This record gives sequence, C-alpha cells and structure tokens, in this order.
Amino acid sequence: MAILIDGKAVSSKVKEEVAAQVQQLNQQGVSVGLDVVLVGENPASKVYVRNKHKDCQKVGIRSAVHDLPQETTEEELIHFIQKLNNDPNVNGILIQLPLPGHLSEEAVIAAIDPGKDVDAFSVGNVGKIMLGKYDFLPCTPAGVMELLAHYNIDVKGKHCVVIGRSNIVGKPMAMLLMHAHATVTICHSRTVDLASITRQADLIVAAVGREGIVTGEMVKEGAILIDVGMNRNAEGKLCGDIDFDSAEKKASYITPVPGGVGPMTRAVLLKNTIKAACLQNGIRL
Repeated sequence: MAILIDGKAVSSKVKEEVAAQVQQLNQQGVSVGLDVVLVGENPASKVYVRNKHKDCQKVGIRSAVHDLPQETTEEELIHFIQKLNNDPNVNGILIQLPLPGHLSEEAVIAAIDPGKDVDAFSVGNVGKIMLGKYDFLPCTPAGVMELLAHYNIDVKGKHCVVIGRSNIVGKPMAMLLMHAHATVTICHSRTVDLASITRQADLIVAAVGREGIVTGEMVKEGAILIDVGMNRNAEGKLCGDIDFDSAEKKASYITPVPGGVGPMTRAVLLKNTIKAACLQNGIRL
C-alpha cells in the first residue's frame, strides 16, 4: 500500500512560513504585493485567480486582480503590464493563462519585468533555470520538489521519467530533477511504447493532461508516482494522468488528484512573491 503524499498538509506548512516572512518584511517597511491580470471570461481561470487571491489574503500578501475585457488588444495589455512593471508597490506580476486566442502569450510574458515574473515563464528566467542559477522557479515543478523534500525522497541517482514536455511543467521539471542528480527520461503523448520506459522508472512525473495515461501495469514495484494531471472523467470527477486505483497498489508513494501537487503550485507562487519582494528591496530573510 503506497504512502499518500499530502499536498494540502505540506502547502499549509509552506503558507505558515510565508505568513511569518510577510510579517518580517512588514516590520522592515515592506508591504508585499502580487498583481494578477485576467483577460476575458474563462470560467476555470476565474476560479484559479479567486483561489490565488484567497491564498494571498491568508498570508498577508496584498493581492490585486485586474479583470480586462476579452477584446483587450495585445498593445493595450503590454502597456498595462509596463505600468505594473514601473509600480514599486507591485512585487509580483502574474498573467493568468490561457490568454484569448488573438493575444500572443510569448509577447505578453516577454513584457513582464523578469524581477517580477513570479511564474518564472520569461525567457531570462527559463535560461537561469537551465544554468541552475535561478531567482524563481516555475510553481508546479518547484512544488513537486518541495513535496519530495518533505517526504525525504532523494532522487539522486534515480531514474526519473517525466511524461510531458510543456514549457510550464515538463521541461523545467526535468531540469530540476537533473539539478538534483537524477537520471531523467522525457516522454510525451507521442512516445512509442511508453510502458516499456515507465516500467524502468524509480519515479514518474505524469504531466501530459490525459486521463489514466499511466496504469498500474506500467509501473514497477516501489515506484514513486507524482501526478500533475488535472482532468475530468466521464462522470465529471477530477482525476489525474495516473490511474490511481491500479497504480497505488504497486507504488511506494503517490500523490492524489485533487489534493496532491495542485495546492503546492499555489504555495510556491506565494514563496516566489516573497522572494521578489526581498530581491527588489535588498533584503535577506
């Protein structure tokens, strides 16, 4: 029977640490602020933004949500971002993705001051991750690493298989595992004979966004399973990329969906905002 990796419990501890750091910064005259920009009426995005706003309120970070209309032009959005870049009260800027189709995510992200890019999506911050000399880490991969550390799971020397090659999760996840001295194989939805690769893995990170792409028969005994997927099954229930019921019987550790990686993503966003405020004010906590 696998040990359940409890992302809710770990994220609560992270938030307690962040709240204490907010108080320390406040005592030094620094009020920490995160500004979130939401373009359009995407229902899922609105839920994500609302949850991030609540997280900020709980730990004492000032949170401003800027709702911009669907028809906002790229020029208008970039001009708005530049205003936030120049506002000393704004420590972190987050552009909620996805953006409406007429807007270039690449151009919009490039407009964010790298020192306020708390999602760590900009080219400069991604390059620093490649070199291992980063200020900020993408929230989901960093959240996974926090979970592993909390459960004393050392990936050094382990064969880790990352399923997914997105710029947001898959690629940076592979980088962080390699920085931690793991041997990493990157797979994706077009990998031929995926099962032959996953059966060799000591640790699997599934982040391809496809329900049940990893089943129990694809997992070796004692493997560590990290499920980043967030899908809805035929009954409308949230589920991950890993078939929990069959895989849990063979795994040593496994994350649930929901309640695994998701809460950690939001917790790391708070940590990144604190880091940004410290760097901008020349403060070390």
